[in-house]
Amino acid sequence: MTYPDLQIDWLRAFVAAVDAGSLSGAAALVHRSQSAVSMQIKKLENALGRAVLLRSPRHMALTPLGSELFGPELAGRVRLGVPDDYASSYLTPVLRSFSSRYQGVEIELTCEQSTSLIPKISLGELDLALVSRDKPQRGRFLFQEPLVWVGAPQYEAWRRNPLPLAVYEEGSMARLATLSSLSAQRRAYRIVYHSASLVGQLAAVESGLAVAVCTRCSVPSGLQILQNLPAEFELPALGPMFVAVLRSKASQRSPAVDALYQQMVKTLANSGHRD
Repeated sequence: MTYPDLQIDWLRAFVAAVDAGSLSGAAALVHRSQSAVSMQIKKLENALGRAVLLRSPRHMALTPLGSELFGPELAGRVRLGVPDDYASSYLTPVLRSFSSRYQGVEIELTCEQSTSLIPKISLGELDLALVSRDKPQRGRFLFQEPLVWVGAPQYEAWRRNPLPLAVYEEGSMARLATLSSLSAQRRAYRIVYHSASLVGQLAAVESGLAVAVCTRCSVPSGLQILQNLPAEFELPALGPMFVAVLRSKASQRSPAVDALYQQMVKTLANSGHRD
């Protein structure tokens, strides 16, 4: 298709809307008001004579013309791995932007601990994975995610001696960080619940059975981050997780994997929690 002369501001607003998945998100990207972004896209559509975006209060998608204008059509499958605690906070905005742009790409999602996902990348069983690094320099670093102690305020399990813990399975980096920090503090503890499931651990904490260590992004509203406790119950400080995206060697020639990898880096670099 031959396009008429299109102003760069119209196209910039259009690309920002697709990347952000919403007009409000696009406004932040281009440092304009939401109404200004909407007006630029409307001018683009008027110049083309057809809509480039399908908009509703909760969803935005490219029209066929929008897809043609935005870039080449991609197809294929991407096998993606992510731990449960990163899925909703960090993967959701990535997939929202990616799926609106590349509707022909199928994503096969695996949710497991980082220590399980990393070997699957090495073996070529996954194409991409968002993980907590087990070694410096592994993958493309994106951000730091704090580890925090959590408990149910109505039960105050942190007052018990020995300290009751809900932890991940053997080999988990969060489990190792938890137990080593308690040992360094010489704090007595006992493991009362262990599982690969974040949901199960949080259930144990919510029921008053234990306290746990989890990433800050995964703390539900009903639990308390345990800080500034009385000195006799103070819990040891924890370092952050270093979050990176890994890519398998076998996927290096896949345009679909290229596109999702670039979207993850663009969306998530430096996106972790800040105090």
